[in-house]
Amino acid sequence: MTIEDVRAWMVVAQFLVFVGIVWWAYSGPRRSRFEADALRVLHDDDTPPQAGRSRKGANHG
Repeated sequence: MTIEDVRAWMVVAQFLVFVGIVWWAYSGPRRSRFEADALRVLHDDDTPPQAGRSRKGANHG
């Protein structure tokens, strides 16, 4: 077995791990939980406004 064979098997193994993680994340109840977590960031109104900007983004100047 040469180093090229080892590299080829490592690429195959890494691809299978990637496919497994994607399958795990998008299967069953985890999918809806991850989608809800992703949208939660967009609905966060408790963060303070950035310096120099009002809450609605208008410039006061």
